[in-house]
Amino acid sequence: MPLNIGIYVFDDVEVLDFAGPYEVFTTATRVQGRTHPDAAPLFDVFTIGRDREPVRARAGLKIDPDFTLDDHPPLDCLIVPGGVVNAELEKADVIRWIDRQMDPCRVVASVCTGAFLLARTGKLDGLQVATHWEDIDDLQRMFPALQVLGGVRWVDQGALVTSAGISAGIDMSLHLVERLHGRGLAERTARQMEFDWTENPSDRT
Repeated sequence: MPLNIGIYVFDDVEVLDFAGPYEVFTTATRVQGRTHPDAAPLFDVFTIGRDREPVRARAGLKIDPDFTLDDHPPLDCLIVPGGVVNAELEKADVIRWIDRQMDPCRVVASVCTGAFLLARTGKLDGLQVATHWEDIDDLQRMFPALQVLGGVRWVDQGALVTSAGISAGIDMSLHLVERLHGRGLAERTARQMEFDWTENPSDRT
């Protein structure tokens, strides 16, 4: 049975923040399918919007969400990308929904300024987190209970994983493929994408 990977999308989301993880998980599924053609797809990847209305990413890319906050399938992993998140931070229903997904039985991960949305729930308090280098000071100031790290591509705190900016979300997603399936598939996925997977320094200590 496929693992459900939901990616939240919203107006002014950063394109690579959501498209990078989308590409990683769908490519991993395709690569795995080559060696296991009779098996069910490894990952079912879809976008989730606040409602059914199209959203406009940064620079104007239009996205039609596959599901809404109220009708999406049960998630095994939620990806919360970044971008301009000021408006999302003020949407109580969005924050409540993210909070409900933050369960030890599933992975919730953020890319870039998506960490602000996870932090708004209070469930990152006391944990190490990553975000875009430009936003480290703002994240630490807004949420002083966090341990905001610089110089890392992602931070894995078990059920909660955060990454630095934009392309770092691809590195983190490859790490999640490794966690959810195995190292070999993550490496084959990076090779298929012709992507130089940057390992996280903190994971080697």
